[in-house]
Amino acid sequence: MRSTTADTTCAALSQALTEPLPGTAAVASAWLCLEQRGPWGHNALLESHLDPGIGAELDRRASAHGVRVQLIRHPGPHPDTSGPRQVLIGHAEPGGWLREKTIDDPAELLDLDFQRIAAGRHDGWGEQASPVLLVCTNGRRDRCCALLGRELIAEISEHHRDAIWETSHTGGHRFAPAAVLLPSGYTYGRLTTHQVDSALAAAAAGKVSLDGLRGRSAWSRSGQAAELAVRHELGESLQDALEVDETEETAESTVVRVRHRDGRDWRVAVRPRELDPPRPNSCGKEAVRPVSLEARIIRP
Repeated sequence: MRSTTADTTCAALSQALTEPLPGTAAVASAWLCLEQRGPWGHNALLESHLDPGIGAELDRRASAHGVRVQLIRHPGPHPDTSGPRQVLIGHAEPGGWLREKTIDDPAELLDLDFQRIAAGRHDGWGEQASPVLLVCTNGRRDRCCALLGRELIAEISEHHRDAIWETSHTGGHRFAPAAVLLPSGYTYGRLTTHQVDSALAAAAAGKVSLDGLRGRSAWSRSGQAAELAVRHELGESLQDALEVDETEETAESTVVRVRHRDGRDWRVAVRPRELDPPRPNSCGKEAVRPVSLEARIIRP
């Protein structure tokens, strides 16, 4: 096991200490991804060459309805040039969709109805798009994403060129290389080249690869852990086979109902547990005790 020194990266520590992945994905019912070439700062929406007023307003309007805004750019050199840019909007709940459109001015996105997007309505915006993988490479946020994310991008971009984007912070840089599949919102950590191949092949077939899976963004953190517990119990790989409802809170756990589209359902108790030893959850931060979510099926 590696020493927990200040010189050790947060991702190396997380992996060496075998921090569990389930229940660690960002929570978002839908995703808006705006192409923004050039450098990104720590808070990419406000500290890139995107107009910070537009970035702040997009974030405010989208987050009010559970929609997450990301900046994206093509792998490889990304000079800060003006001109048309691509936009992706994906709805992450079962039966969701991914749409794409090229725009001239990011201010056009302020006309979007984020409430309807969060409810699963695209209203004919853009055109249908194939699944994509967003790999976090936001080095100004955390050096693990810069080093490990870009290393992974270099290995996979030629083979998966049309399906890969670099993206700003997605949450959980200690799990770098970290990535999000759209439209499903399934989020991965500690990705290898082989896992990327498996995840994209599964997505194209309407399935989900369980290797390195952290959770589906459409669910709460407890819901993510519960869904993965049922998937592993069944060996279920169909992407939209399961839906999640939180049913009740107890003093020790959250009881989550997981429903299969064939009519079966399960009750899953999800309990938080603090992990030892303390370690930084981001490079350069103070050591803390992370919380993992333990899921136990209590009634099939």
